[in-house]
Amino acid sequence: MSRTNASGHEDQENGRENQSQTMTALLRLRELLLSGQFLPGERMAELPLAARLNVSRTPLRLALTTLEHEGLLEMHPTRGFLVRAITLGDIYDSIEVRGVLEGTAARFAAERLPLDSLRAQKSLIEIRECVRALNVAVHASTSDMESLTQYIEWNGRFHALLLDLAESEILTREMERIVRLPFASPNSGFLLVQTRIPESREVLMIGQDQHRAILDAIEKREGTRAESLAREHSRLSRRNLEIALNDQTLRHLVPGGSLIRDTNFNIDLPAATRTH
Repeated sequence: MSRTNASGHEDQENGRENQSQTMTALLRLRELLLSGQFLPGERMAELPLAARLNVSRTPLRLALTTLEHEGLLEMHPTRGFLVRAITLGDIYDSIEVRGVLEGTAARFAAERLPLDSLRAQKSLIEIRECVRALNVAVHASTSDMESLTQYIEWNGRFHALLLDLAESEILTREMERIVRLPFASPNSGFLLVQTRIPESREVLMIGQDQHRAILDAIEKREGTRAESLAREHSRLSRRNLEIALNDQTLRHLVPGGSLIRDTNFNIDLPAATRTH
């Protein structure tokens, strides 16, 4: 092997190693932040972090920059990366923006999907099967943890298929970006919390009714209705969060809850979601 080829091969290996270290650092740091290992305003010192995560500083900086874009960190002019405090307003805005994107995806699916094509028929079959599986999970007689796990898996699949049906690269790209923001994802990690909330089953059943209605609107080519239903559906994430934050015994279980700046929640929930 020539010296030039050997050098190129070494560069490729170093590039793959940096990518691997960056992903390792990103996943681990996100986990540490959401589990409350760092508090709002705390400085993310690079040298101790690199040693703790066993990565070099270059991939660590890339991971920190990614987390800044995700809204978990902020850059200070003199202190470097700091843990960002999150307000309920930030969370509500993130959920609202996701609702706008998913509403647009549902409308595109209803208005643009060529129902006479084999690809479209296959996609519709998949999302119908997904809705049926969600229905089984909601009405399952299994333990709360098992049925919730199944529901969350199929719920993620439903939202992915909805985006596929829209056939929009721009929507897909923007959705990938927005769901990285704190609490914006359809499955925001509330599994452990939901198993302890008496109202969780009721909220899941509301969500499942909305899944069926969204699919019905798409199949009937009712774009405006599909968009409205999908936007309303996204607000269930907000309702789940509010239920958990109003319960003193559950707040510490909310992933990322330690980053929320607001200390006086006392959120006025709709009567349908209060414990009777």
